[in-house]
Amino acid sequence: MTYAAHLAEARATFRDWLDAIPEAGRVVVLCHFDADGLAAGALFGRGLLRLGETLGEVVVVPSGRDESAFSDGARERLAALAPDALLVTDLGVNARGTLEESGVPVLYVDHHRPSGAPEGAFVVSGYEWEPIPCSAWLAYDLLAGEAEVDDLDWIAAVGVISDLGEKAPWPRLPAVKKARTAKWLKETVALVNAARRAPTFDAQTALDALMRFDDSKALAQSEAPPVDRLRQAREAVKAELAEARKAAPVFSERDATVPAGVAPDGLRFALVTIDSPAQVHPLIAQQWRGRLKGYPVICANVGYLDGIVAFSTRTSRRDVRLPVLYQSIDTPGWNGRWGHGHDQASGGHLPPDVFNGVLDALGFGPEAHVPV
Repeated sequence: MTYAAHLAEARATFRDWLDAIPEAGRVVVLCHFDADGLAAGALFGRGLLRLGETLGEVVVVPSGRDESAFSDGARERLAALAPDALLVTDLGVNARGTLEESGVPVLYVDHHRPSGAPEGAFVVSGYEWEPIPCSAWLAYDLLAGEAEVDDLDWIAAVGVISDLGEKAPWPRLPAVKKARTAKWLKETVALVNAARRAPTFDAQTALDALMRFDDSKALAQSEAPPVDRLRQAREAVKAELAEARKAAPVFSERDATVPAGVAPDGLRFALVTIDSPAQVHPLIAQQWRGRLKGYPVICANVGYLDGIVAFSTRTSRRDVRLPVLYQSIDTPGWNGRWGHGHDQASGGHLPPDVFNGVLDALGFGPEAHVPV
């Protein structure tokens, strides 16, 4: 199918979800805390009220630092917000679902590799589209089919640039960069991402900024206290990243112990272990990915969450599908709770002993283990 054909189906699904919202209904939007997720959340938060629907209000909340949208804790938090309809974006699609069993119409807007679909849910997944759109791109295109949202294109660009880069194939991106100035878009991306990466973890402030300002230049140049907090977060991330870059990789010693066909023969992994209160492990994995092109690179951060190893994996190899590989590894009590994401970008949060078991399965020796 062409992108246009996929989008037509997606807009029909979006319309079906809108039609399922009761009159004067309260809509809750749960979005991921990175720049793509926050941009998608802000787009829905600002755009839904333009659709001419008789909505009561739209409330946008970011996911927590160690929160899966499909956990019992997330369901309780969402239920406490008393939504008449729920929209979950950039947090994956999982058969476990969220509030479907409560009778709430739930829409998922996402681009990661799905892990099933909840019964009764409305799903817009760009995972099999060509090109694969990020969540902010999807949000913009869905809203644009229902209302005038041209003035919000800079928010979509923040998500697109963050997730797909400055040369992303979003057709509007060149015009948005020219109209809004690429410099200020890049600065906004950096500020928004710093909020969730810093030790203070302040995704709400970044979301509030995207909800409040009229363009990226106004946001990036603002001297308001919330934007100053984003700048402080950016400096904190720079300091933590400089320290994390000093860590060197170790390498797996043998083939991964996974079912036949899940991993290419002779595949070896690289592991970089750091201890940082900041979410810099995805950045370290990405940086080493460029230097170790034949290896999927894992960056394990033992300092980000108490008693938990937070890790990110990045690879440039197209013959490796990380979610498929990871989900083939048995982690009792943790199966299905990690290893999602993209084919070349995955990870999760695991207790040290469980993470060490994953390292064993990937062919690392005991000297690679993290402290238990």
